[in-house]
Amino acid sequence: MQPTEFTLNLAPTGRFDVIDVTRRAPSEWVDLLRRHQHVLYASFHTTAGYLDRRLAARLLHHRDRMTHFLRAFGSVFPPDGAYRHDQMHLRAELSAAERRVEPRNGDSHLTFIGSGMRNLVTYRNQPSAPVYFIDLDGVKRVRQTRLLAYDREERVAERQVEVPVSRHPIDSVNLADPRLGLAETIEALLARTGVEKGRVDIALAHGEPHAGITVNEYETLLMRHDLAEVLRDPLRFAKLKGKHILDNPLALPGKSINYAKYDMVRVLNSLMEAFRVNESVVERLIAKVMAVPARRFLRSRRVSFLASDLDGTGRARLVRGKYQSPILVQWQAAARQSRRIDVTLYELS
Repeated sequence: MQPTEFTLNLAPTGRFDVIDVTRRAPSEWVDLLRRHQHVLYASFHTTAGYLDRRLAARLLHHRDRMTHFLRAFGSVFPPDGAYRHDQMHLRAELSAAERRVEPRNGDSHLTFIGSGMRNLVTYRNQPSAPVYFIDLDGVKRVRQTRLLAYDREERVAERQVEVPVSRHPIDSVNLADPRLGLAETIEALLARTGVEKGRVDIALAHGEPHAGITVNEYETLLMRHDLAEVLRDPLRFAKLKGKHILDNPLALPGKSINYAKYDMVRVLNSLMEAFRVNESVVERLIAKVMAVPARRFLRSRRVSFLASDLDGTGRARLVRGKYQSPILVQWQAAARQSRRIDVTLYELS
């Protein structure tokens, strides 16, 4: 049976929205979806996507728990924080007209990265179970997600690419930069294998420490300043916002003192509500996060993209949103000033 593929347009009801995609599928597609074992969900946005299926399972695929989980990051990355990305007079790449309408959404980008949201996930097909598309910046926007239902996947090609990195201990590299040749390598693999529907995994090679990969907008101020500052101090923007910092953290019990001065009470409460665990468990989790900020903040070592023949030619091309880039982030310098990236192509049928 051939895979079933279609696009859904979604209209968020607010800046933050959690939308059950399974309830939005047109009735004519529902029966087709049910015939397949797996469904791939792809978002083409940098501030809207999905939670990894393992994290969604821990949250019991429950809308309110997902909301609590994401709201916790709102305390760490508050709206209207001091993000360089949102200082329009610094955005030299934008025209005066574009600066007037460009959204100030640095908090949404950092929440997407820090919470581990994905541009692409694959779930086992359970038509009665919800699958949530999460929008972090959805005011007056129409969002798109593409569904590809299939039964089998087969690894058909692999290639390793060496990517140069700087000497700076904290740095980011736009893997979509044409000068690196990664996109060209992927398109060559797709052409050679003749895949019509597939998934492309881009991953750090085994043995590449102190680095991660995410998908987002590679905007210089966001990546080189805001993200770099978060990797050095994950609570920087919560502190700068200032409104909810407790005035006298020294008056609190000893085990809470480190959290209180950064307003971690809100984060603790939200995480406890999301995971239904006791305070001591969450406190240990937060302590680990703060002990190794960069490694805990950016845990993803692999990202994926849809490959499809959207034009009906029978030849798949890499499918990504206008502003989506795979981004390599390091928080310690690489020993040889380069890092190895594994590209794996899977055929879906």
